[in-house]
Amino acid sequence: MSVGPPPGTRAGLPLKVAAAAGMLFLHIPLLIIILYAFSTEEKSFKFPIPGFTTKWFGVAFARQDIRDALSLSLQVAAVSTAVALVLGTLAAAAVWRSRFFGREAISLLVILPIALPGIITGIALRSALSLMDIPFSFWTIVIGHATFCIVVVYNNVLARFRRTSRALIEASMDLGADGFQTLRYVILPNIATALLAGGMLAFALSFDEVIVTTFTAGQQSTLPIWMLSELVRPRERPVTNVVAVFVIAATFIPIVAAFYLTRDTQDVAGSVK
Repeated sequence: MSVGPPPGTRAGLPLKVAAAAGMLFLHIPLLIIILYAFSTEEKSFKFPIPGFTTKWFGVAFARQDIRDALSLSLQVAAVSTAVALVLGTLAAAAVWRSRFFGREAISLLVILPIALPGIITGIALRSALSLMDIPFSFWTIVIGHATFCIVVVYNNVLARFRRTSRALIEASMDLGADGFQTLRYVILPNIATALLAGGMLAFALSFDEVIVTTFTAGQQSTLPIWMLSELVRPRERPVTNVVAVFVIAATFIPIVAAFYLTRDTQDVAGSVK
């Protein structure tokens, strides 16, 4: 019986090339947006760009409509993340600690909003708000964003709970700690990085959300909605690219930070850190 080469030996180079091609396909458009944010050309896209300038950053930050949209996006993302951290953590704790009929079905229902297409979630939310005669406002946007932000926190925290030893909680109670002390000194240290990573991901998802916001914002304009309207009726293309650069940074940084926070925690998730 012949023994073949170790798994992955023959496919190593093709897989690396395919992975590199995939990364380039995903990130070259982002690099083009960043490049054109510094272009001296105002009305059209030319390559190579005729020159470099930073004046569009000043123009963008001087416009009141952009500052208002940015402020609304930051507020919505912050409140949605706070709501998701509380409700997502409580849901994860309930599913992890309890054994009851239909537990997996409930877990599926919690995850469902992020699995459904955004337009389905948006239409469902708009219909529900209209049936209850709730006027569109800041809080309707928060409700819409919280539906999928909760899922992100729930998944992160539940995964960490499942790697946490129940014996730690039992030992804490046996040693005389009450529920609050056990939460503070045992549970929270074990799920802290999962909470932080889940919160960062939720903030990033909320900050650049477009579809659900379109159905729940009414006449208000978050930063992604402002960008969409500018693409439909462009006035100063480089200003739109500057705003896009800011959105990329505001979403990319939390996602990368969340990745590094949870990358090497599986080995210490069962111990008090």
